[in-house]
Amino acid sequence: MRRAVCPGSFDPVHKGHIEIIARAANLFDEVIVAVSTNYSKKHLFTEDERVDIIAECVGGLRGVSVEPMGQGLLAEFCRERGAESIVKGLRSLTDYQYEVPMATMNRHLTGVETVFLQGDQSYAHVSSSLIKEVHQLGGDISDFVPSAVLKRLEARR
Repeated sequence: MRRAVCPGSFDPVHKGHIEIIARAANLFDEVIVAVSTNYSKKHLFTEDERVDIIAECVGGLRGVSVEPMGQGLLAEFCRERGAESIVKGLRSLTDYQYEVPMATMNRHLTGVETVFLQGDQSYAHVSSSLIKEVHQLGGDISDFVPSAVLKRLEARR
């Protein structure tokens, strides 16, 4: 069984995230979407809400489950679940430069390898932060987020 973890704060999850998760599901027998809390960010949705939203969005994908990552290191989360790989989506060279040191450290800590997937270019400009900002200012984000996210964002207006 080839198991991978696809980590992120996913606040909110957008179609670029879903595209990477779906592609990972085609490469691995099992993909665990690990919902983390980034303490340097102010989250719009709680961890439980993010887990529920993502579970709704990926419910039709074979072998994909969603879990809160909780406290601690991603490498340890992977080790505890028997995951051999971490899957990260890349939008740009900036993402790559940010992710490589973390990938190297994770491999050093537990031997887990990071697999980088180039994101679909139609979502290269999309980030959760930008989604939140555009929505808060009244912009149309419906092309970039799953309906489950749009529904919850509209309920918060």
